[in-house]
Amino acid sequence: MRQQPIAKVGLLVLATATALVACGGGDGPNYPTLSGERPLVIGHRGASGYLPDHTLEGYRKAIEMGADFIEPDLVATQDGVLIARHEPNITGTTDVSTRAEFASRKTRKVVDGVEEEGWFASDFTLAEIKTLRAIQPMADRDQSFNGKYQIPTLDEVLDLARSEGAKAGRTVGVYPETKHPTYHVNLGLKLEDRLLATLARYGYTTKASPVIVQSFEVSNLQYLRTKTQVRLVQLVDADDVKADGSMSLVAPYDKPYDFAVAGDARTFASLLTPAGLKEVKTYADGVGPWKPYLIPSRQVDANNDGKPDDLNGDGKIDDRDRVMMAPTSVVKDAHAAGLFVHAYTFRSEAKRLASDFKGDPKAEYQLFFDLGVDGVFSDFPDHAKAAREN
Repeated sequence: MRQQPIAKVGLLVLATATALVACGGGDGPNYPTLSGERPLVIGHRGASGYLPDHTLEGYRKAIEMGADFIEPDLVATQDGVLIARHEPNITGTTDVSTRAEFASRKTRKVVDGVEEEGWFASDFTLAEIKTLRAIQPMADRDQSFNGKYQIPTLDEVLDLARSEGAKAGRTVGVYPETKHPTYHVNLGLKLEDRLLATLARYGYTTKASPVIVQSFEVSNLQYLRTKTQVRLVQLVDADDVKADGSMSLVAPYDKPYDFAVAGDARTFASLLTPAGLKEVKTYADGVGPWKPYLIPSRQVDANNDGKPDDLNGDGKIDDRDRVMMAPTSVVKDAHAAGLFVHAYTFRSEAKRLASDFKGDPKAEYQLFFDLGVDGVFSDFPDHAKAAREN
């Protein structure tokens, strides 16, 4: 999932959530999820609020913090190995820019219709990738672990989930995202077949397998559905959230890129209409929307001067200056279509929380849990787990 600014949710969710309660299982508490089971905590890129994204150390920490699933974003190396990186462009997540031996690899490539400059995983063999080290891509987070951790392969992530789950006495799932499938197909590095072959080696081929595969594109998920029964999730993006809380849909974040290539006029928002969700159900088991699609937030302009109010008086405008609005019908509509809803991305820093939450990330989680989300992608899985267990 891509990095987004973000804010969230209002207070009249409790009544809505009560109406969403599904038939639960067993003697435990009923949750307003599709199944009635407790919502999942998904370690977004590991425990990325604490350690660099997509490292074995970060995934291990997420598991120790109670994550039910860990999430590797997958890109392919030059020799066709699936590795865990947020994007094909590895400039911002590794120390490659400081490596003199790879200076000549700096180049420009077009990803989803946008030209980027940097170093790209597909220009490196796995052996070369293994000489690089991960860095924290968000400047406001702890940089002290930069340069310490290797870039893992998908196999290493799967092995870690299995071994750490055995130590913890529970099953830990893996939630891979196929990053920019069209881009990889154009390089002759189709991700899906490589992913399926790897999962098959681990015996992960059914809905009961501890794996969920996600993508922002559609045609590759449709292809996967013809090849496997593991759970699939349609991700839903946007460019930004407007001042009034509505979604901004600007290319390349306006629609699945395979829609853009095919000339399909539908947008990401189209996928979350009742009709769109019904179609998603034909090839996927769930949807993964950016949070504002579920509970939007808006800026305040009390003076009607066209400028957002600085609600906390700190001299800057960020999510702390937004207020939560009423929930949309997306969760209810998705559940009605038989789809679970896993929302992204939950971050605990005060500047990434709407004013309603008063700096308390658990308050945001609680609002979404009350709404009925079936899982949350969190950079801070310990906070998500604590909120769920509250």
